[in-house]
Amino acid sequence: MPSHGSLTKAGKVRSQTPKVPAKERHGLRPLHRNRKNFLKRQVYSSPETTSRQRR
Repeated sequence: MPSHGSLTKAGKVRSQTPKVPAKERHGLRPLHRNRKNFLKRQVYSSPETTSRQRR
């Protein structure tokens, strides 16, 4: 099975691109944000609000 291009040129473009420093993260990561929102909606809510939401 022939390859598409020679293996000697593999990684050429990636090595030529300049290194960009990582940005500082703001806020919670999605896993923690989703967990916090779930707890706020389901666990910590009062029974009156959950029964109203079901209707």
